Amino acid sequence: NQEFSEGDYVLGNQGWRDVWLSDGTGVMKVDPEAVPLQAYLGILGMTGMTAYVGLLKIGELKEGDRVFVSAASGAVGSTVCQIAKLHGCFVVGSAGSKQKIDWLKDKAGIDAAFNYKEVDDVSARLKELAPEGIDLYYDNVGGDHLQAALDNLNDFGRIVCCGMISTYNDKSPQPGPDNLFKIITKRLRMQGFIVRDHGDQQDEFQNRMTEWIQAGKMHWEETVTTGLEQTPQAFIDLFHGSKMGKAVVKLTE
Repeated sequence: NQEFSEGDYVLGNQGWRDVWLSDGTGVMKVDPEAVPLQAYLGILGMTGMTAYVGLLKIGELKEGDRVFVSAASGAVGSTVCQIAKLHGCFVVGSAGSKQKIDWLKDKAGIDAAFNYKEVDDVSARLKELAPEGIDLYYDNVGGDHLQAALDNLNDFGRIVCCGMISTYNDKSPQPGPDNLFKIITKRLRMQGFIVRDHGDQQDEFQNRMTEWIQAGKMHWEETVTTGLEQTPQAFIDLFHGSKMGKAVVKLTE
């Protein structure tokens, strides 16, 4: 393929391998001078696009919205928080450690955050931090966080369903929220999405996110593991909540 030269950097979804052969189909050339290369695996890749599409297209974010983000220090959640702040929103986030809470306040610049592991009643804590209610909930967790959001959403609020990480490790299904009737009484809209359905947003997302990164308006964390053979463990660690930001595997030193 004459569009590619030896030494070019490319991005593709080719699986866990250190070598593959391509005729150029399904790969995209990336510019190592525009942003740090690893950004294409996270904030400028599928992770960032999940945040962008979910918040702006599915959630229809409006300037001044009051936004609650669960798993807010994760790769998707932290990007959601920062995009919302760039749009003049009040943002509350939840995370599972003091380190993560400090990062959300100091780096992501959100207005309030709480450690869900230290809270008996997520709904009551959210009400304390957002007494005027919330307009949009970006859900990465489900469970008691979804229940809390339903309690605190204002009329005509929106719920973006991105993930349900609180249920991923369960051996038996969790009981669902017992306040789903509030979707009706508050006239809420709740929608799930898969980012690969929104390929038409790719160029817009990459252009805007590149501008934000180059302007120093976006921050992100990475947990880097070295060696392809370590990939399974890096994947398993995603479900334990002990790491910060995007999990990246570096093939060699």
